[in-house]
Amino acid sequence: MTTDQMILFAILALVFVFLIWGRWRYDLVAFAALVIALVAGVVPADRAFSGFGHPATIVIALVLIVSRGLSNAGVVELVAAKVIDASRSLFLHISLLSGISALLSAVMNNVAALALLMPVELQASLKAKRSPGLTLMPLSFASILGGMVTLIGTPPNIIIAAFRGEAVGEPYTMFDFTPVGAVCALVGILFIALVGWRLIPAARSDRDHAKDLFDLEDYIAELTVTEDGKAKDMAYTDIEALAEESGLQIVGVLRGKHRLSSFAMLSGVQPGDVLVVQGGPDGMEKFAGAAGLDFVDTSQGPGMLEGKGLELMEVVVPQGARIENRSALGVRLLARHGVNLLGISRQGRRFRERVRQVRIEAGDILLLLGPGSLLPTAAQWLGGLPLAQRGLQLIQRQKAGLAVAIFAAAIAAASFGWLYLPIALACVVALYMIFEIVPRREVYDSVEWPVIVLLGSMIPIGEALETSGGTALIAGSILTLSEGYSATVVLVLLMVVTMTLSDVMNNTATAVIAAPIAIDIAGRLGVSPDPFLMAVAVAASCAFLTPIGHKNNTLILGPGGYKFGDYWRMGLPLEILIVAVSIPTILVVWPL
Repeated sequence: MTTDQMILFAILALVFVFLIWGRWRYDLVAFAALVIALVAGVVPADRAFSGFGHPATIVIALVLIVSRGLSNAGVVELVAAKVIDASRSLFLHISLLSGISALLSAVMNNVAALALLMPVELQASLKAKRSPGLTLMPLSFASILGGMVTLIGTPPNIIIAAFRGEAVGEPYTMFDFTPVGAVCALVGILFIALVGWRLIPAARSDRDHAKDLFDLEDYIAELTVTEDGKAKDMAYTDIEALAEESGLQIVGVLRGKHRLSSFAMLSGVQPGDVLVVQGGPDGMEKFAGAAGLDFVDTSQGPGMLEGKGLELMEVVVPQGARIENRSALGVRLLARHGVNLLGISRQGRRFRERVRQVRIEAGDILLLLGPGSLLPTAAQWLGGLPLAQRGLQLIQRQKAGLAVAIFAAAIAAASFGWLYLPIALACVVALYMIFEIVPRREVYDSVEWPVIVLLGSMIPIGEALETSGGTALIAGSILTLSEGYSATVVLVLLMVVTMTLSDVMNNTATAVIAAPIAIDIAGRLGVSPDPFLMAVAVAASCAFLTPIGHKNNTLILGPGGYKFGDYWRMGLPLEILIVAVSIPTILVVWPL
């Protein structure tokens, strides 16, 4: 092993560790790895930022903007409103919901498809008086499966297509993934609808659905004792009893920067003290009114909540959101947007820190308080996804037909070879801007920049691994492990290894690392690289065992009330099924 190879393997090992740890955002981890590789000299200086101009990076950015346009035009809402009916049996409901999710994910980013369908499903669950935990995991898994059907459905497919273009001179086209992806999606959705949802732990359905749909009783919030409120004249035991009547529990009292001891609480509270309570928003509002408490600390300066018409909004935090790994105080939410972070729900966990000082994690549900006109803007700025259907002012239903027609024309032009796909998608973005389907102020907000930074940083590292002989070394190790067996066994082994990596790493990073290894293995075996690239494409997308392997799994963690260990119950048999189905299909469609 050469010095360059050792350095690159050490860098990738660190990336792997930090991505699993999850404390640092994946884009920052990848960019730091690129900087280290440049300083160490294993990535040439003239290739430092080549990944940001890579076709895969450009296509992913354009697809995200197009997805915003389709959602702005109400395309998803129109489809869901006509098909989703909460009165149907759970089997039929999950079948239709999963089918819609997969179809939408095939033509738009699968994270965007889930973000648009999840509020619809939450409302359907509420209407049917059933737990969203029974349907959100099937919805997430189906959206992941649907992304495998086309080139633009998921970033790994775009990456694999680009690597194929570099290896054989011709990238995959729009529907080259369809035969294998469609079979996997169809079989996967049948499993989800018939068997999969029954494997979800029963505890996820044993909840008071009308009262506690989003597990709101787990919010931690702060209420301030005011100068003229009743609480300042009450004994602490009386305040505690009043909180219990409102369905809340006081879990701490803060005075300045200090947490009061149990003994100090016996003397009562003082104006300015902060009561840290656990419970639901209805109880908080009732308690605040009865005790004369304030929701916000008005000593923070300008931008405070003022006037009447305050509303509550729940938003779920996806990976890569602006608020992830930061606090509401750190992003100056109240001062910037006039909206306050009232509470945080994180699977019943209590917080020792002040609520506005808590570092937010992906999967958290935030309870925001503010004027109704400001809440949607604040939620979008934070990068959170509202757990309710969006307001009418954000939907341009009259442009739904135009949005679909423009998109369909571009896909047809790219499929028939009239336009290079990135150019076709760029035309869609330009027309969406001209017709204001995507307002100009939303264009840059539509791009998920952490993914772009991740991909732009990892591509030069992947290239360096290949040129240094690192991928050849890994390929040789896989072939040595499977020595004496057929190429089909090697294909299965590569798929299992890639799928395992994708369960704990970002799928984009997994595809960047695994694609050149697949090409190298095919070259050593003297066979076509297509079946190996297709195996990597399928495996990189199939992250069903954990909530961290795919953003969609993280999005449903809080709203579904899931635990970390719930995913493998349905995910493990689904991954085994995908391997069993995809390998024969790949070998038929893309023979060795």
